[in-house]
Amino acid sequence: MKTYEVRTHGCQMNVHDSERIAGLLESAGYVDRAALTDDARPAGPDVVVFNTCAVRENAAGKLYGQLGQLRPAKTDNPDMQIAVGGCLAQKDRQEIVRRAPWVDVVFGTHNVGSLPVLLERARHNAEAQVEILESLETFPSTLPTRRDSAYSGWVSISVGCNNTCTFCIVPSLRGKEKDRRPGDVLAEVRALVEQGVVEVTLLGQNVNTYGVEFGDRLAFGKLLRACGEIEGLERVRFTSPHPAAFTDDVIDAMAETSNVMPSLHMPLQSGSDRVLKAMRRSYRSEKFLGILERVRDRMPDAAITTDIIVGFPGETEADFEETMRVVREARFSSAFTFQYSIRPGTPAADLPDQLPKAVVQQRFDRLIELQEEVSWVGNRALEGRTLEVLVAPSEGRKDAETHRMSGRARDNRLVHFAVPEGTERPRPGDVVSVDVTYGAPHHLVADSPVQGGTWSVRRTPGGDAWQALQTDSGADSGAGAVRKPAVSLGMPAIGKPEPAAVAAGPGCACS
Repeated sequence: MKTYEVRTHGCQMNVHDSERIAGLLESAGYVDRAALTDDARPAGPDVVVFNTCAVRENAAGKLYGQLGQLRPAKTDNPDMQIAVGGCLAQKDRQEIVRRAPWVDVVFGTHNVGSLPVLLERARHNAEAQVEILESLETFPSTLPTRRDSAYSGWVSISVGCNNTCTFCIVPSLRGKEKDRRPGDVLAEVRALVEQGVVEVTLLGQNVNTYGVEFGDRLAFGKLLRACGEIEGLERVRFTSPHPAAFTDDVIDAMAETSNVMPSLHMPLQSGSDRVLKAMRRSYRSEKFLGILERVRDRMPDAAITTDIIVGFPGETEADFEETMRVVREARFSSAFTFQYSIRPGTPAADLPDQLPKAVVQQRFDRLIELQEEVSWVGNRALEGRTLEVLVAPSEGRKDAETHRMSGRARDNRLVHFAVPEGTERPRPGDVVSVDVTYGAPHHLVADSPVQGGTWSVRRTPGGDAWQALQTDSGADSGAGAVRKPAVSLGMPAIGKPEPAAVAAGPGCACS
């Protein structure tokens, strides 16, 4: 029995790519080392795959540090193989083997499917194999996939990006945007629902420009509406849109499609129009706030999250105060905040007026303090509200000591809820209804089930799918295996339908 381990860094796109890497390895006969019980787990894996990110400054240091930690294991067991893929591999290429000559395989973002062949070739030739393609040849959804969740799944609708943001290296590593045909996307969603999935998240570097390849600028809104016609699909999310291309037809589709959740991740990056121009973000703060106003007009309970970069080259105190102003007005439920770091290969790396670390840190701390205040006010306003929570198995780090369970509300807020003594615990994938008893800055607490308030459990096909994995004997994976969702075969293309067919519903052929 050969085992593997996949270590993932970066965004949701990388997480989904790692599901494909796992599917490829399991199709080739490997077993996930983490899925084995302690008594059956070997001392070390036969293959370790790093799926890397290149967005942050410390990405390379993190990778080479972990490769260095593996060097003694490789020396002790020369048959162990190490592979590096993802964005940093696409960027650094031969540099990885030069700095870490004990690496066996380097593959890029466009040829994930080559991994098993490259591993075998490296073993046969007894030398490192580096294969980097410059463009995507087949859409990655055609690859086998071993999904991490039985009840929730990622579905890619596009890869690549046509924007030219000066701080971002993704377009040069992921390539130009390529869209899947709507029928292929919906076929994958239906296949997941048939397996018990009740929640899907549509993925793309810029989901709301979906349709650019086949000439339908309204394709994304149509796709959302078509997902609403799929029986058994309870929750639809998507990430990430771009404010410049976000149109009212998408807002209408969200508001009018019952299973599209009232949550929206809308990257701001900066509240200063001057900085946005330097970033080549083709919108300004007034347009951004206008989008949020229209979203809340149609969906008053929508939770809106964002990304913000602090310390972009040339950012003045006045520019930063503009960001603080927009954060106050936007009332984000939460924000992913980053300190700007130089990324070689991006236009911003060569800009003058790079800010001192101390200045960036001070502004960053002020932004965090403000956003925590805003988040806390928004969460406290939900106290007493009844929420539907999709139960998750590992969202709450302190669930064991607090005797609570955790999951996500429809607006994607994290909820920790109590379970009454003497009642059957809901399964991951089931839905519970609870009252919020306390709103903290980063989560909600719902102790109503033990305080005489709302408590109900709705069993779902997602919970059935999760339970089936727990009760399976594990025979297919060998003795001692802990079952995870089975590998699904890649989704074949089902033809080239007319783009407008996406509005036709389940019978049609159409971040």
